[in-house]
Amino acid sequence: MVTVPSIVAAFAAPLVPMLVGAMDRRILLLGLMALMTVSNLASALAPNFAVLVGSRVLVGIAIGGFWAVASGLAVRLVAPADVPRATAVIFGGVGAANVFGVPLGTLVGDLTGWRIAFSSLGALALVTLIALLVVLPGLAASQAIRPKLLMEQFGNPGVRVGIIATVLIVFGHFAAYTFVSPALQKLSGIDERYVGPLLFGFGAAGMIGNFVAGSALSRRMHRSVLIISVALAVAMPLFLLLGQTAVGGVILLIVWGLSYGGVSVGLQTWMIKAAPRAVEAASSLWVAVFNLSIGLGALVGGVIVDTLTLQGVLWLGGACALLAALTIWTARTNDALR
Repeated sequence: MVTVPSIVAAFAAPLVPMLVGAMDRRILLLGLMALMTVSNLASALAPNFAVLVGSRVLVGIAIGGFWAVASGLAVRLVAPADVPRATAVIFGGVGAANVFGVPLGTLVGDLTGWRIAFSSLGALALVTLIALLVVLPGLAASQAIRPKLLMEQFGNPGVRVGIIATVLIVFGHFAAYTFVSPALQKLSGIDERYVGPLLFGFGAAGMIGNFVAGSALSRRMHRSVLIISVALAVAMPLFLLLGQTAVGGVILLIVWGLSYGGVSVGLQTWMIKAAPRAVEAASSLWVAVFNLSIGLGALVGGVIVDTLTLQGVLWLGGACALLAALTIWTARTNDALR
């Protein structure tokens, strides 16, 4: 029920803005949030598995389309100097979802059943829809998204670096993070009952990292993204050396969370600066590769753990982050990305 929406979201991210053309973005976002509301309620009421899967496909469309459009809205809602901070606020919602979404969803599902859990998501989506209706101003499309415009973004060196860095960081992170629970137990010797609270701490650290990065990005964007990728390159493999104790494992988990918390806001800000005249097109491509990298990373991580070792995914995550850092470093002379 998670894989289906994420895969659909990856394809919906570029397709939705392209299909709606010049539609006012306020109307589009309201429509997508309405779709989110209805599809979650449909999941709650699904009479069979086929209807349930179909409703999750609609959720994926809503997520992909909404994320692609909303992620680049900061540049249109605030002054240029405030874009990184505003983007951090937008992605603070992602951090909050990571911290509270899974634990609360699991708790509601365990206590009341999965239908109530989906109903609760529908209710939250409805509240968000009403809030958007009240506070979001009209936002005429800055430009119509066409296949040619999407393809042109790959000719932009800054966008190419951002896309490659996103694939490497997100792929590597999810290859390793998918198995962070067994890593904490087997490598750090942490009791299973403490893993849940520690993952909550990881998410909380990620929220802090998100807002710290938002502030730093407004001053030195390139350097900030480079530091984030280097920190990830160090934190994951260092688990194998310093994470052999409970204290070391907890410290590295928090460092990992702080570092990864800056990834979304950092790379989204990168795409905005790399393609100032095609923010929505560049953002939609970024959202697509982000979601695909999540699924592919978890898949490859599973293969490595099953066929090789648990330690292998930590090495993979660190190596991918290091390659991302080297890729980001190549753009050091690009004035638009400073």
